Amino acid sequence: MSQRGIDSDRRAEFGPKPALGYTPSPLERAADRRGDQAALIAFMAASDAGAYVVGGELIVAQKRAGGHDPLFGVKDAQALGALRETVFLGLADGAPRFGIGIDPEAAVALKARDDLFISDLRSIAIRGAVAPEHLPPIAEAKAILTWHARHRFCAVCGTATQLVDGGWRRDCPSCKTSHFPRTDPVVIMLAIHGGCCLLGRQSRFAPNMWSCLAGFVEPGESFEDAVRRETREEAGVTCGRVVYFASQPWPFPMSLMIGCHAQALTTELTIDHVELENARWFDREEAALMLRRSHPDGLETPPPVAIAHHIIRAWAEEGDGVLG
Repeated sequence: MSQRGIDSDRRAEFGPKPALGYTPSPLERAADRRGDQAALIAFMAASDAGAYVVGGELIVAQKRAGGHDPLFGVKDAQALGALRETVFLGLADGAPRFGIGIDPEAAVALKARDDLFISDLRSIAIRGAVAPEHLPPIAEAKAILTWHARHRFCAVCGTATQLVDGGWRRDCPSCKTSHFPRTDPVVIMLAIHGGCCLLGRQSRFAPNMWSCLAGFVEPGESFEDAVRRETREEAGVTCGRVVYFASQPWPFPMSLMIGCHAQALTTELTIDHVELENARWFDREEAALMLRRSHPDGLETPPPVAIAHHIIRAWAEEGDGVLG
């Protein structure tokens, strides 16, 4: 059988590809309306306006038999607790969508209500507790509201800043500096060599879970160089060619995961045990068992909501073909 036939069979054995978590977003962000205060006021008052409610790490949803509903009417959302920032997220088929922040303590207190479902976003996504189309706007709301919670004062002069542009900027009234939301780029990569891939695990992972290596891109660094540096630092493996796979917003707290496959030039491991609990090479058959949750030792990859699952699956299906 040809290699193409083998890979086609392997793709079939995994079944349909699951959606990547927090993508794609159904919202038109309508950035041109953020600075139009009259438009924002009208959007808030619109009969079809909706809001997602975030209290620190917790998301608030309405309990429903077939899946919980995280989209509230604006006034209902505002009545749930002491308000923090409100941000304009965009338009869903013309209907305005907002993210409303409440005090984390208020979100915890709402757990006592029988009509509400309160949980962290990671658990909601893994469990499929809300319809998939809600995950991208919730991720957007959580990330931007987290940024506001951590950037209430000017980094230049220390003065309390003011929210403007529908929540997409904070201005300092003293030194006039404008502050914009930040996204932290993170490379997440699968090094491959001779029919094997390199996976690691951290102590905070679920038992038996192994995943791609990952790390933050440093200032003045390309993501290709970051892939090579992080793989070398964490596992002692030197990489050559790096191929981009896909990206994923990761609102924990406000990162962008840049998924890659990398050509490993060496295989000997020197593990940084400050960063990793362990790391080792896995062949394609073992990776396939982990993806299917049928490994004899109970080893697993991350769930489909995480980009690591998709990076590993692409290699399990296509082998070194992922490097082009």
